[in-house]
Parts: sequence; C-alpha cells; structure tokens
Amino acid sequence: MSRQVNTTMLGAVFLLVLLQMVLLVASKTHQYHDYIIIGAGPSGLQMGYYLKSDNRDYLILERGNVSGYFFTKFPRHDRLISINKRNTGKKNKEFNLRHDWNSLISDDESLQFRYYSKEYFPHRNVMVKYLNDFERKLHLNVLHNTEAMNIHPVDVKSEDGKSSPSRFMLNDQHGNVYECMTLLIGTGLSKPYIPPFNGSEYTEGYEDISVDPEDFEGQTVLILGRGNSAFEIADRIFGATNLIHMVARSRVRLSWATHYVGDLRAVNNNLLDNYQLKSLDGILEAPIEEVQIVKRGKKLYLDLSNLAESEGEIFDNFAMREPYDRIIRALGFEFDDSLFTNDTRVTRGEHRSNKFPLINWDYQSRDVPGIYYIGTVTHSLDFRRSSGGFIHGFRYTIRALHRMLEWKNHRVPWPATEAPISQMMPTILKRLNEASGPYQMFYILCDVYLLKNDSRGFQLLQEYPVELLHELSQRTGREVGELLVFVLEYGPHFSGPGKDIFRLDRATGEPDEDMQNRVTKQTLPKPNAMHHIVEDFLTAWDGPSSHILPLRRFLESIFQADMRHFTADECFQMSLMYQNPALMCDDHFLSGRGLALNPDLFEALPSKTKVSQSIRRNSYITK
Repeated sequence: MSRQVNTTMLGAVFLLVLLQMVLLVASKTHQYHDYIIIGAGPSGLQMGYYLKSDNRDYLILERGNVSGYFFTKFPRHDRLISINKRNTGKKNKEFNLRHDWNSLISDDESLQFRYYSKEYFPHRNVMVKYLNDFERKLHLNVLHNTEAMNIHPVDVKSEDGKSSPSRFMLNDQHGNVYECMTLLIGTGLSKPYIPPFNGSEYTEGYEDISVDPEDFEGQTVLILGRGNSAFEIADRIFGATNLIHMVARSRVRLSWATHYVGDLRAVNNNLLDNYQLKSLDGILEAPIEEVQIVKRGKKLYLDLSNLAESEGEIFDNFAMREPYDRIIRALGFEFDDSLFTNDTRVTRGEHRSNKFPLINWDYQSRDVPGIYYIGTVTHSLDFRRSSGGFIHGFRYTIRALHRMLEWKNHRVPWPATEAPISQMMPTILKRLNEASGPYQMFYILCDVYLLKNDSRGFQLLQEYPVELLHELSQRTGREVGELLVFVLEYGPHFSGPGKDIFRLDRATGEPDEDMQNRVTKQTLPKPNAMHHIVEDFLTAWDGPSSHILPLRRFLESIFQADMRHFTADECFQMSLMYQNPALMCDDHFLSGRGLALNPDLFEALPSKTKVSQSIRRNSYITK
C-alpha cells in the first residue's frame, strides 16, 4: 500500500513538473520588428525617437530596470563632466544646443536638460531621471529587464527560394526570441578594460572600488591609468591619503590643450597641482602591460626589473620603489561583445581604438552587414578628433544614420530645403552661426549645397557624413551634380606636444593670414575651389569685413553673379537700367520677368549707363 501511494505521488509530481514545463514553453514569445535597438541609454533612446517619429516598427531592449542604467552607478564620483550650460544670452534653441552637452533631440520643449538641473556638472542621478522622462513622455517602446544575448544572423528563404535581406535573431535571459531586419547596438562601453599583467589579481577596479575618503585614511595608493576615471578617483580620495601615484603609458592629455572632450577635464585635475608643487603626489609614465605587482605581507610592490633588464638599466632610485597599500585599476571601459554568439565575428579597431568595434563610415559593422552601431561605440571613427563618443556629438550622428536608413530601407530621400541661389549666402551664414550639428561634429558632419536649375537654385542637405561624399546620391536618394560643402575644422596648429595653447597669437584676426595657411591634409575630397573663414574669438562669424565680404566674393567668383541684396527701390532702378539685374532682384522683385532688351532703347542710353556687351547671365557691369 505504501509503495502504491509513493508511486502515485511520484506520478503527480512528474505531471506537475511537466505542466510547469509546458507553461514555461507556452509563456515564451517570438517577436519580429523591423528594427531592434540594444540598450536604452542616451543613444538607444535617441534612435528610438527618430524611428517613432517616422512611424517605424521598432523595439528597444534594456537589461536594466530603468533607462540609462549605466548612470545609476557611473561615474563613481557622481558628477557628470558633460557641461550643463543653461544660459548663453540667446534664445535660439539650435544655437543653445551648441553648448548643451546633455540634452537629446526631440520636439518636446520640456525635454531640455536645463530644466532638470542648475548645476554646471550635474549629478548622475539627474541623467537617469532625464532619460526615463524622455522615454515616458515620448512613449518610446522600451522593454526593461531584458538582457540581449546570442545575437546571430539568419538566412531566411522566401517562398520562391530566394534569400531575403539580412535578418538577425537573438534571445533574452528568459528564452524569448526576437527577430529583426536591422539591428542597432547602443550598449556603449560597459566592460572594464583589464590588460593582462602579472599581479593583476591584487588590484581593485574602478568599477567596484569604494569612493568614501574614510576608507583610504592614511593609505598609500597607486592608480593605474591617467584618464578622467583615474583622476576622478584621485580627486575624491587624495585629501585622506598619504600619497597617490598614477602611472600610464602615455603622457597626460589635458582637454583644454587638445580640444578633445574625452581627455582630462579641468574639474578632475587637482592632483596635478600637488605633483607640480612637490607635495608627494605624482604621475609617471610606464607601459601597464609590463608592470608586475608582487605582494609581501600586506603591502604591494611594483616590480619593473624585467623592463630594467631589457633596457640595460639599474633602478636604484625607482620612483615607485616604496610599497603601496592599494593599487586601483582605472583604465576605462571597452565594448562588451559577449552578447554575440561565438561564431559571430566582432573585429576591433587598432591601437587606441581597440576598445571599439570596427565599423564603416555608415556606422555599419565591417563584419556583419545589417548590424549598425550607435552612440559611444561609434567613436572609433572620430576618436580624439571630434565628439562622436558623447551625447552632444552622437545625437547628430544617430540622426545622420537614421536618414541613411530611411533611404536604404524605405526609399525616403534625405530631407532637403530648397531656395534660389541668391539665398545661398544668408543660408550659409545662418548655419555657420547657429547650427549645432556641424559645430559639435566638426571634421565629421557637413552641410551639402546641391546646385539645381542650371545653378539658379540649390538644395541644402544638413549634417551629412563628410567621408561618404563620394556616395552622396546612393545614401540620400538625391540627384547630385555640382555641389558646395560647408564643414568646420580646427586649424592645423591649434595644439600638440610642446605647444603653448595660450600663446598671444593663438587666435588670428586677419582673413589673409588664415587663407595662406591651409591644412595640408584635407578631410574633404580635393575641391575645385576652397574658402577658409577666419577664426573668431566669439565664434560669431558675422563681421562685415572679416567674414561676410570674403564669403560673398568667393561665391560671386563661383557663380559669376552679384550676390548682394538690395531694396525694392534699388531693384526697380536696376530693372530699368540693366538687362540682367542682381540675382536677388531677379529672383524676388522681378520673379524672373525682367525687361526684354530693346536695341533702339539700348543705343539711346548714355554711354556711362550702357550695359556691357560681355555681361554674363545673372550679373551686371556698367561702363
């Protein structure tokens, strides 16, 4: 009887387990979306906004329980180093975005970071609140607590046996399946970079180290690394330590000297004062990979004997010969490719770009067509050259990618504004003095002016990737002939080793001087003509003599036409006196309906007012 009961109970348990398995299998889903975005950080949400604005089928997968999960822990010293400049003296939203490094682009005026904090360097929690408001207010399709994994391409056959365009499949931690036509990776650099070296097990990582100064009271500390993460830790604890040494392969790069926002920011560099004033703290250069850390008792020592032997030197006055209580790794982060299957290749960049996946200039993976990268992970394209690794840069590169995908996937041409050629100079000056995209993504994004109607009009394509100019028609769906390109670049001698970036002649004011010192290696393809606009201290290129007149003469030399603007009275007089009045008059006052030339009337005019027989179309010259 007992055995029968036990058998019955086992059967019941088996049925219960089987039922649970059936329910578990039944609860798993298989979803398809045209676009899947991995990561609901700033880049994922920005792309989500663009896709939603065009009513595209998309889904954002986020492993954290909130959007912007990275900022719930980083930066460790709590303060963002992206500036929150709320006041510029201007009310132009586009101009103000030049100096707003935290806001994403949207049509909701309330989603400007200036309304979330008054601090110049806001707390990271403010960014978390901002990003989640961005998601909520714009009703973005985000699936939280969902970790993407096992990403791999699949070959889907249609009914006629032909292969369909590339598709991708992935799973989450619950076994749910997701499939898409276009995959966008916006995970950022989330994996701590740990190079191999002996004794690394004795180090503590920036990602986990305490930032409470009390925990470092009276200790001697060595920090491996010399970027912002290393200096922010040092700045947090150096008031409590005996001393702090910092070591890295390369010299300290200060952002105010290099013009690169990713280099050491002034807000983090207090340790440099102590070093230069000989107050025990110090910085040194040594290759991290050749460092050996040994533990003797409770103390940690740096052993570079191998390096000394290879160079034939004896280190009896080695700067780091004294023991340390703690050694901290602060070497930054790298791209985490564990979300792909083992057979999906992810090639890295070279040298300093080896922490980024290798991508083409259209932000597409070089290994797997159809996978695109967005946000910080695209920084390999403009590393140490522009701002593409930061919010104030990639909000524009993501928009450029979205526009290219609109044409590629949906045959929607790149947005363009059209105007008569007489409006080209005012348009250029307006963009030069207001546009935030070319201003923040200097070297990388440009404005393209396509000449139309036999050079009587133009189309403006804003913020197009410079390196893809040779594929302009294929990427935008616009018919391309002659064109003008506007791009902002730093001059060739603005910084460098040994440069005094505060020298008296750092900002020139003579257009001729700047025109003579052209960059030898141009970003753009070799043009037929080029014009350099003189640098301006106020970044306001509106000087009548320094900026406007040289630009007008450059355009007039191209179009062989008078590009000036006139009043209606002046246009009326010109229409009576000249066969071909100024462009502005012909376009607006006459609307292309000038007086037909009467030879008898022409001969009757006084010689000083006769129209030159050699006059070119759309210009006038008096004798």
